[in-house]
Amino acid sequence: MTKLSVNINKIATLRNSRGGDVPNVVQFARDIQRFGAQGITIHPRPDQRHIRYQDVFDLIPEVYTEYNIEGNPIDKFIDLVLKVKPTQVTLVPDSVDAITSNSGWDTIKHKDFLIGVIKEFKQNDIRTSIFVDPDLKQIEGAKETGTDRIELYTEAFAHQYSLGNKEAVKPYTNCAVMANDIGLGINAGHDLSLDNIKFFKENIPNLLEVSIGHALISESLYLGVENVINMYLNKLN
Repeated sequence: MTKLSVNINKIATLRNSRGGDVPNVVQFARDIQRFGAQGITIHPRPDQRHIRYQDVFDLIPEVYTEYNIEGNPIDKFIDLVLKVKPTQVTLVPDSVDAITSNSGWDTIKHKDFLIGVIKEFKQNDIRTSIFVDPDLKQIEGAKETGTDRIELYTEAFAHQYSLGNKEAVKPYTNCAVMANDIGLGINAGHDLSLDNIKFFKENIPNLLEVSIGHALISESLYLGVENVINMYLNKLN
């Protein structure tokens, strides 16, 4: 079964919009694990506009599934991850002012940089994953960095699927086949939803984990968090 890791950034965004501590990020993480989610994902950014650095530490004793921290490996982020030692760190090349992640790594151009960062995390027993576009050359490049896994950036698939173009999954399938052949684990995320997750999962061999936040939280406004978590689990099984 593909694991469901829930990105809780949107809960922090809602909290921060009003001040105070409602909704409580830690309690939400407790609840979605109790509802069946197999991981918690957070993506702290330098401006702390959603997840705050203190949240990262507050979650440590509460996440008993998998703890996945995403981010651009600037010095402050690297120091944070080394202190927390989560289950997994996902490296994302987003700029400081990015609204959301919008591209994968150029694993060829940034090979030497990624090798150094990944080596440090792996020496601290932290599983590594790097965010990549569905491009076979980038998958080959990812292997050279020493990463444990890749996370396929699925925005293009999700957009095309919403237009009725199911062929848009083919580049992802091809990349997954290559990743399996060269020994890379496969994660995926960005704009995956209840509408497209089952189809995507069925076409990605050995998909280990999906990270879903925006769609899941939006769907939960109508259907309820516990119900939505279980709807995802059923589609991923």
